[in-house]
Amino acid sequence: MFTGIIQAIGSIRDKASRGGDLRLSVHSGNLDLSDVGLGDSIATNGVCLTVIELAADGFRADVSRETLASTTLKDLQPGNSVNLEKALTLNTRLGGHLVSGHVDGVGTVLERREDARSIRFVLQAPKALARYIAHKGSICVDGTSLTVNQVNADHFDLNIVPHTLQETIMADYRSGTRVNLEVDLIARYLERLMLGEQAAGSTPVGVTEALLNKRGFIK
Repeated sequence: MFTGIIQAIGSIRDKASRGGDLRLSVHSGNLDLSDVGLGDSIATNGVCLTVIELAADGFRADVSRETLASTTLKDLQPGNSVNLEKALTLNTRLGGHLVSGHVDGVGTVLERREDARSIRFVLQAPKALARYIAHKGSICVDGTSLTVNQVNADHFDLNIVPHTLQETIMADYRSGTRVNLEVDLIARYLERLMLGEQAAGSTPVGVTEALLNKRGFIK
């Protein structure tokens, strides 16, 4: 688990194909690796990766075919910057929100514009994720815990303050940039729980007005 508070900006040293999947070598920048061991998790642009090799200034991790298909990691090239966060511990401050490091889909930056000293971004999410994105709710973008300012169908707005721009890779975002998205954990589990026994059925179901009425959400 992670908090979505980026601890350092690292960079990709190299990537190598390994029988259909990928091995990434990451320079850790200012990330303190003194308490990291083999098998530990480090979120890299929001993707939970397992450390398989460790050095004083970086680590290597294998990336599965599933992860390559579901995230932007396959697009990374040597020299590209990445957000890094070590897994939280029981005495870690939860400054963002609970993040699993399991990316739900890839979004796209549609617009970037100045908004006083902040930058306003408009992003498009995959349509299947749009129902989990709420006004003033939390969303994780490339590992960064952020607050949704506005929602319009599958588009949502983010207001990024100067500190976040300085401490993450968001300063590099432009129209067309692809980003990893992880929606709020609570929203995903709430939907599943509301389905109750229907969740185990063979026919896919969703949250409908009839189901909300049955569960007492509609008076």
